[in-house]
Amino acid sequence: MSMKRPAAAALAAAFCLLTAACGSSSGTANDTAGNAAGKAAGQASGYPVTLDNCGRKLTFEKAPDRVVVMNGASVAEVSTLLALGLEDKIVANQQGYGRSEVPGRADAIKKLPTGGITLNGAGDIPREAMLGLRPDLVLSVTSYGYEQKNGFATREQLQQVGANSYISPQGCDDDPSKMTVADSYQLLRDMGKIFHVGDRAEKLIAASEKKIAAVSGKTGTDKPPKVMVLFASPTGKTDFSLVFAKGIVNDILAGAGGVNAFEDSSETLFANVSKEKAATTDVDALVVIDAGGTDAEAYAKQLLKEFPQWPAARTNTYVTLSDSMYLGPSNDLAVKKIAEVLHPDAG
Repeated sequence: MSMKRPAAAALAAAFCLLTAACGSSSGTANDTAGNAAGKAAGQASGYPVTLDNCGRKLTFEKAPDRVVVMNGASVAEVSTLLALGLEDKIVANQQGYGRSEVPGRADAIKKLPTGGITLNGAGDIPREAMLGLRPDLVLSVTSYGYEQKNGFATREQLQQVGANSYISPQGCDDDPSKMTVADSYQLLRDMGKIFHVGDRAEKLIAASEKKIAAVSGKTGTDKPPKVMVLFASPTGKTDFSLVFAKGIVNDILAGAGGVNAFEDSSETLFANVSKEKAATTDVDALVVIDAGGTDAEAYAKQLLKEFPQWPAARTNTYVTLSDSMYLGPSNDLAVKKIAEVLHPDAG
C-alpha cells in the first residue's frame, strides 16, 4: 500500500493491524571465459549500473536474481516489480494487500514465495532470517526496515554479505507527507535501472502521465471539490483519527480535479479530525480506502448518512479505493476513478 513507516505505525494501532557465496557477484557473463570477455559481456548487457540511494552508492554488476521484499506496510515495491515483469527475481515477499485496482495483481502477489519466514514483532523479516535467505537485493519502503534496534539486518550487514539494499523514494527520513506521484515514477525508474529494464519503466511512466494529463484536462474548475480521504474503520464506528492531510493522496486529488478538505489540519501525513470539525467542513466527496478486512463501501454510506449536511451526502458522491492511492505503479487508476465521481460530466 505503499505507506511509509509513520503510516504503518498508525495503521498498526488502528487495525491491530545472506551468505557471501550468493551475494558475491562479478561483471562477467561467464567466470571461466576470462576477464576480458567478462567485461565485454558486462558492458554489452548494460552493467555495471550505479545509483544513489539515501546517501549510499549502489553498484550492480548484474541484474539481481535473489530479491527480498520487506513488508513495511507497503505494496509499492512488490507491485512495481510485478508491473515490470520481474516476479521471477523474488525469492521472498512479505508485502500483500488482498485487493487491488489492477485486475489480477492481488492474486499474483499471493502466489509469490514468502521464504517460509517467521516474522518478528514488527511484522517483518528479522536479521538472521534475512541473512539466511541469501539475498542480493533487499527492498524496504523506509529506512526503518534496516534499523538494528528493531531486529533487522542493517544496510552495512547486508553489504558485508554481498547484498545491496534499497529504500524507496521519501523513505530515507520516514516522511511520507512530502510524497507525490513523481515518487512512484522514481521507484519505477530505479527498478528499471537496477534490472536493466528501463525501457519498460519509461513506457509505464509515459502511459501513466498521458492518462493523468487526459483526465486533468477535462476537470479544470475555479472551485475544485473538497474531498475527505480516510480509511474505512475496522470497527464500523465513525473514526476520523486517520484522515489524510498530506502526501501522495493530495497529488492524486489534484490530478483528478479536487483538493483535500483537511490539508491544513496537519503538517504530517494524517490529521486527527474531531467530529465537530468534520461536521462543519464542506465535504463535497469521500474517498474511502479499504485497508484490508473492512467494508469501505458500507463505511462510506454510513458516513454520508451520519453527516447529511455534507454536499457529498446530498449528491451521494464517494469512491472506494485500495492500492492505487499509495506509492506504486497505479496512481493513474486512482486519478481516473476519483475524477469520474468528482466530474461526471467531464466524460
